[in-house]
Amino acid sequence: MTFTKVCGLTTEEQIDWAVELGYDAIGVVGTAKSKRYREPARARELANYARAQGITSFLVAFTEDEVADAVDAFDVAQLYQWSPRANLAYASSTPPEPGQESSYFFYDASAGSGVFEEFPEWVRTVPGRLVLAGGLSADNVGALITEYAPYGVDVSSSVEIAPGVKSRDAMERFKAATER
Repeated sequence: MTFTKVCGLTTEEQIDWAVELGYDAIGVVGTAKSKRYREPARARELANYARAQGITSFLVAFTEDEVADAVDAFDVAQLYQWSPRANLAYASSTPPEPGQESSYFFYDASAGSGVFEEFPEWVRTVPGRLVLAGGLSADNVGALITEYAPYGVDVSSSVEIAPGVKSRDAMERFKAATER
């Protein structure tokens, strides 16, 4: 089974869908520039709800400063800037430097834009939990899992009707495509 995370969730109902459909983790965006942003108090509420539902929660942002007021409520901090913190999911489009160890490494050339780019060969050599992200959809995720055999995959924009408004049907199609 491939670890599957759905990111950019904005409501408890969306968390319920993720649980019902068998996702392993959810992500809440802590970057104020994002259309999916949830202010710290609301992000905390979503993290607490996710914990009560038994699903792992990620707080996603570019820097540590952006998540300082809410990160303690989440299981994992997913940051696009390296941080030596525990429970880090380091997201980047370049390989981690020696010594930059993290709980997860998210390869994401799109930096949250949802634009797909071919994955570079070096992703095959990333040690630990490699998660592919950026422009994944129900149409391409199965082939990418077969080709790269990552620990996991992450989806956001391709399962939306509008930024931050998820489609349960699209979430279901994506999850099903990860299991083929």
